[in-house]
Amino acid sequence: MKAVLATLRARWKLVLGLSVLGFVLSVSLVVAGAAGLAWTNTEEFCTGCHEMKDNVFAEYHGTIHDTNRTGVRAICPDCHVPRQVGPMMKRKFAASFELYGHLVSGIIDTKAKFEARRHELATHVWKRMKESDSIECRNCHKAEKMSTELQSPKAQARHAKAKAENLTCIDCHYGIAHKEPDGPGPREMAESQSK
Repeated sequence: MKAVLATLRARWKLVLGLSVLGFVLSVSLVVAGAAGLAWTNTEEFCTGCHEMKDNVFAEYHGTIHDTNRTGVRAICPDCHVPRQVGPMMKRKFAASFELYGHLVSGIIDTKAKFEARRHELATHVWKRMKESDSIECRNCHKAEKMSTELQSPKAQARHAKAKAENLTCIDCHYGIAHKEPDGPGPREMAESQSK
């Protein structure tokens, strides 16, 4: 009987030990994952490679999203990564493949190569933002909080028309933080695809 009890105690200790270890590992993975997501949402991470630092980040300096009268500053992930968990994870997963492709293939490792692909790269961002109804813009810019009376009559008319035509922010507001590429913008591309 003592041998059976000793065996049962040993098994319970093993089960308890494995449970504690599993809990500690789970918490560690969650904390490490959250820290990793937070780190990849920093300006330092986004501008860690010269392709971003020397091209789009350099032209972002001095724009309304970088410096403005209110001191509110948008950094790369504010405009390029949704805040909602599901869309954010989808974007991070897709970005990991983009990062791998850029680092390994060298398709934009020089200014000339970047400029040659600027429209293509912008098109990917515009398409993604159109599909998400510009969710990244709406994280900061809430339509219901906008004071239309403070907008110019022209802006009021354009916003009303955009709403009536089911347009999204990126249809009109592109080239704000980065140089506008040569070629059709988001609306022109959508119009040519619908014909």
